[in-house]
Amino acid sequence: MTSLTIELNGAAHSMRQGETLHDLIDSLDLLGKRVAVAVNREVVPSPRWPKHILFPSDRVEVVVAIGGG
Repeated sequence: MTSLTIELNGAAHSMRQGETLHDLIDSLDLLGKRVAVAVNREVVPSPRWPKHILFPSDRVEVVVAIGGG
C-alpha cells in the first residue's frame, strides 16, 4: 500500500494511504482517552473517526485532555 504524509500537530507524519482518523488515533495509543481532533481546522467528533479517511497534506491537530486539580 502507498504511503502519504500528513501534518500532525505541526510535524510531518507518514501513514498508509486509505487509513482513517481512527487508525491514526489508535497508532498514537490514544483510543479511549479524552481526545479532541481537528482536521484542516474542523473538529471531527469521535463517532466519525472510523469513516474519516486522511489524505496527503491534511493538517491534523490532536489535543489530549489532562485532568488535575
